[in-house]
Amino acid sequence: MVIEKDKFICRIDRNQHFQKNELRYQKDSDGNVIFYPRAHSTITGDGNLSWHTSSGLGTVYTYSVVRQNRSPSFAELGAYSVAYIDLDEGFRMLSTIVGVDDPTTDIEIGIF
Repeated sequence: MVIEKDKFICRIDRNQHFQKNELRYQKDSDGNVIFYPRAHSTITGDGNLSWHTSSGLGTVYTYSVVRQNRSPSFAELGAYSVAYIDLDEGFRMLSTIVGVDDPTTDIEIGIF
């Protein structure tokens, strides 16, 4: 049995979606959400996956606030959050929370 190498490579034009500020995820034919991008479903083994665009909305599962960073690249940033977010589409990802004045007081587990 010969397996074509390209058949198992997950291809996505990352620049196209990054420039549009899109978060993309996949679903298999049974509707199971696949994230991060893969060549096949980790649940069913299905290789027929469809692409979808996330709304970017979700709920804070857990978070941490970084208050001090010794890297010069982050010197002006001040305190910032690192959070796991349960997205409305059904997957969890690591991110930062934007749009809050003070991440040390304005973020709570369960907020969206």
